[in-house]
Amino acid sequence: MKRALITGITGQDGRYLSQLLAGKGYQVFGLIRGQANPKSQLVLDENPACELIDGDLRDLSSLIAAMEQVQPDEVYNLGAISFVQLSFRQAELTAEITGLGVLRMLEAVRIVGGVTNNPIRFYQASSSEMFGKVRETPQNERTPFHPRSPYGVAKVFGHDMTVNYREAYGLHASSGILFNHESPRRGMEFYTRKVTTSLARIKLGLQEHISLGNLGFSRDWGYAGDYVEAMWMMLQQDEPDDYVIATGETHTGREFLDIASRIAGFDEWESFVSHDSRFERPAEVDLLMGDAGKAATVLGWRPKVSFEDLVRMMYEADMAAEQDQLDSGRR
Repeated sequence: MKRALITGITGQDGRYLSQLLAGKGYQVFGLIRGQANPKSQLVLDENPACELIDGDLRDLSSLIAAMEQVQPDEVYNLGAISFVQLSFRQAELTAEITGLGVLRMLEAVRIVGGVTNNPIRFYQASSSEMFGKVRETPQNERTPFHPRSPYGVAKVFGHDMTVNYREAYGLHASSGILFNHESPRRGMEFYTRKVTTSLARIKLGLQEHISLGNLGFSRDWGYAGDYVEAMWMMLQQDEPDDYVIATGETHTGREFLDIASRIAGFDEWESFVSHDSRFERPAEVDLLMGDAGKAATVLGWRPKVSFEDLVRMMYEADMAAEQDQLDSGRR
């Protein structure tokens, strides 16, 4: 039985990956900072066999201890402060966790793997935000980085450090440069989930309007459940490498809102959507669109869920959840 250690297991990707690996017969361990994490029970409900262990991406000794305890075959480093808007307000903490946290994980893998002679395979969750002010479209593994947020800058550090440890120490360390990927498990603070949840609440009469920032940005949106499969595929390769994971399509924030509103049964959304500059970034990333040709050729990976099906999945899940809460309140 293979053993996998996942950081950031309480997040959207960690939860999907935990279930995917369990279905493949892995023994799954999740690294969390303190057992009081409110999302821990969600992970255990979805994967009862998962074991949660203490560790902190700011503390190398705790990561070494976790690695020694688990003795993993594969490590998936998904832990990060991943909300871009928040990274502007907490730039130092973002650098500490999203950037230096990668270095500490790589050190723990190098130290423990070297002592036990267990060839630990390492996955780093890189991000399309590293491209930022894009130099070319679509973006691929050779496109230069120009990050536009503390989050993007920290991700570039983690990405380059993963390459460095691969080249300097021979680690089987791969990075997935994942473009935006969403699901019903996406955090409420993200644009996509804010839209689908708000529309469900408006439909049920629980909310009257939505305040949003810039709607003109363009993103390459895919389904998180598809993308975690690509993570696993990378660590099954004989040689480590870096891969862009994307759909190759781009849609604006306005398009997402258009489709979600239509699915919700609204003829228009202008009457209940207002602009609020507080939700705009100090430096915006205008356009992201990935070229996942390498992943298709080498890994055999392709996205399965279409953009409209993704939006529908998210809206219907939020509608069901809001209706359940409403019904529970009535009882």
